[in-house]
Amino acid sequence: QVTLVESGGGLVQAGGSLRLSCAASGSILRVNAMGWYRQAPGKQRELVAAITSGGSTNYADSVKGRFTISRDNAKNTVYLQMNSLKPEDTAVYYCNADCTVLAGSTLRSKEYWGQGTQVTVSS
Repeated sequence: QVTLVESGGGLVQAGGSLRLSCAASGSILRVNAMGWYRQAPGKQRELVAAITSGGSTNYADSVKGRFTISRDNAKNTVYLQMNSLKPEDTAVYYCNADCTVLAGSTLRSKEYWGQGTQVTVSS
């Protein structure tokens, strides 16, 4: 069983900052890529930022230069520092992790999701 627990969401004024955290725990042999997605009301879930176990990152064009993704491999934790927030950043933010787990006697790569954390940016 693998669990992703997110924290750090909330209400902030436009131009403000928030930092999201997501810790993976459970029967994990290795955490591979980790990322943050978001879903606004009436819209599809979209990738915000992702980071490999080696530290390579990629970002949605809409957040480049404002958001920074990082991770602490020792803690199986990923962070999203969000600066210069805009009302259009308002969404539920979900943590995602690709983990190597032992399924019976087989190593498998499985994808897990957090429960989501609300980020609301007021104008």
